[in-house]
Amino acid sequence: MTTTLGLSADEVLTTTRSVRKRLDLERPVPREVIEDCLRVAVQAPTGRNRQQWDFVFVEEPDRKAAVADLWRRGLVAGHSSGSSAPLPTRMSFASQEWHRIADSLDHLARHLHEVPVLLIPCLRVDDRSSLDSIRGQAGNWGSVLPAFWSFMLAARERGLGTAWTTAHLTYEREMAELLDIPFDTVVQAALTPVAYTVGTTFKPGPRADHRGFVHWDQW
Repeated sequence: MTTTLGLSADEVLTTTRSVRKRLDLERPVPREVIEDCLRVAVQAPTGRNRQQWDFVFVEEPDRKAAVADLWRRGLVAGHSSGSSAPLPTRMSFASQEWHRIADSLDHLARHLHEVPVLLIPCLRVDDRSSLDSIRGQAGNWGSVLPAFWSFMLAARERGLGTAWTTAHLTYEREMAELLDIPFDTVVQAALTPVAYTVGTTFKPGPRADHRGFVHWDQW
């Protein structure tokens, strides 16, 4: 039986943080603990009960190092939507909060290959054209991202830290080749480290006041 922290649902939901600096790089993560998290994750809602998810876990050191290298390449490449419009955000990139995030991201970049397990959640599709429309994206992503988030919540309850990242998707095809993922019919959604945390006490993060983005009846 996997040991849990005994947190309430609200505590799990409000204290599941992106853990980058407080990952225990030395303590192994047993497969049975990961499988216990998956048991919870696959109860997540999925479009028309299609259950299109797959979870690729990487433990082997050399392969893990290659995955980390691709992720770092993506991090350096950055992300561009092709638009010159300002990035919509409720956080100031001049704030101390952002500097702390950037510092912890740099720490993760240096140590990603040392994390016990890396996870890439994937989505099965008929073909990639099913993601060409907004409706197609919403229905398909809605069939894997809730399960991924549920995995992260279950991991928190079991003393594990995670961090939702997407940097490697710039090189998704290269990652598919590295991990033998069928590129035409399986789409990668994210990447997270999976490790026990150094300490288990986390608190709610700073967020914008919800009253600033609630709309009733119309925008």
